[in-house]
Amino acid sequence: MEWLFAPFGVTFVERALWGGLLVSGICALAGTWVVLRGMAFLGDAMSHGMLPGVALASLLGGNLFAGALASAVAMAFGVSALRSRRLSQDTTIGLLFVGMLALGVIIVSRSDSFAVDLTAFLFGDVLAVRPRDLALLAAALVIAVAIALLGHRAFLALAFDPRKAATLGLRPRLAHGLLLALLTLAITASFHVVGTLLVFGLLIAPPAAAVLWARSVPLVMAGAALAGAASTVIGLLISWHLSTAAGATIAATAVALFFLSAATAQLRDRRTTP
Repeated sequence: MEWLFAPFGVTFVERALWGGLLVSGICALAGTWVVLRGMAFLGDAMSHGMLPGVALASLLGGNLFAGALASAVAMAFGVSALRSRRLSQDTTIGLLFVGMLALGVIIVSRSDSFAVDLTAFLFGDVLAVRPRDLALLAAALVIAVAIALLGHRAFLALAFDPRKAATLGLRPRLAHGLLLALLTLAITASFHVVGTLLVFGLLIAPPAAAVLWARSVPLVMAGAALAGAASTVIGLLISWHLSTAAGATIAATAVALFFLSAATAQLRDRRTTP
């Protein structure tokens, strides 16, 4: 069993494991609502829309987290401010997505290390997680839990019947803003450690796998957290033994677990259908 435990005896792999577990918890809380509300495109747009802030912070020697947060907040504000009866939300998100990504690439192109910067943004370096990164992720998880508990009832009504949410006095606009704040927190707290690819992979794949089996939102969140944790452990083991990119391997494992879950759920449905 040495092949199973030996990699996690190495300090940087152990930190990567804890980083992945914390990210899995944060993304399970936010990703469950993203999946239930059909907001995957928004999650993808926000994760990649952080590039201008990250690139500008990098060029100016500023804090990457602050730059990412500024871009994510701008993206979330833009999505809310540009809501219109004449334009679908997907159209607005798509335009902001392309605009922010293009602006980010333009800024990054002014740097002498274009390829390296862009690769780090997309894939991160989960094996370079530091103790202060773990502290930041732990704090973000605590805040995410608080937001999820505070907004649970409103999020639930908003996901299944926005009109009923308004009737019950749950203030759907405020709930939507709080949900965007949770999504922003999940993405910005995690991306600089694991990159936007892994963040989006853990934001969508584990909740999508869990929703096929769980019958309540808390169970979906728990299942998503377990699936994300399993993806982290399996991905790190594959990466260690096959010398593959750790972040990309974890993301690919999460997607593979989703397809396994979907295939198993189909077999279950066929057996139970008369």
